[in-house]
Amino acid sequence: MAAARLRGCAVLGIRLVHSRPGRPQGRGKIERFFRTVREQFLVEIAGDGRAGTQAGSLTDLNRLFDAWVHTAYHHAVHSETGAEPAARWAAGLPSPLLLPSPERLREAFSWSEWRRVSKTCTVSLNGNTYEAGPSLARRKVELVFDPFDLASVEVRHDGRPAGAAVPLVIGRHRHAKARDDGPRQEPEPTGIDYLRLMDAAYDGGLKEQVNYSALAGEGEAGG
Repeated sequence: MAAARLRGCAVLGIRLVHSRPGRPQGRGKIERFFRTVREQFLVEIAGDGRAGTQAGSLTDLNRLFDAWVHTAYHHAVHSETGAEPAARWAAGLPSPLLLPSPERLREAFSWSEWRRVSKTCTVSLNGNTYEAGPSLARRKVELVFDPFDLASVEVRHDGRPAGAAVPLVIGRHRHAKARDDGPRQEPEPTGIDYLRLMDAAYDGGLKEQVNYSALAGEGEAGG
């Protein structure tokens, strides 16, 4: 959804740049990354009768993905740039790096729509009916919400929080435009526990970093 993307970029201070007509060289980068994730990471996850790495929970899956990114993807030389992604990324980062807070991230990934509250203090959103505060009757408000959870909607007026919209009639719990991706053809898995190997290598690297830090601290203390 274009409006949601623009809103998220604005919240996070990201400048959205589109390629110029006739110059498509900058397009498709994120699609190419997703393809790499499918072909090198997702294909190794067991499921739908496939053999592969068992991810016991979402936390475990995130750990495996983190290990694959830091151990394999970040340090594989890109065929076009001739450099490692991690090195190119680090070269362009400001110092110090400012990271968004969890609250700002939540705001960035929320959707919003403008509505005018009726004289009976009700407002509609995607087929659902909500009740707003009496002071908002006939006023134009912004409804901020998670597109996958329409039971919870925040009301804002003149850029300020104005309470929560109380659900009266909920016929749809997910926004009609919040659709899941359709089925796609998946590559064949390797047949080895590739991701656990990446996890072990990544974990070993972290332990070495911790040990080096400890040794440096002891050396300074002893000096």
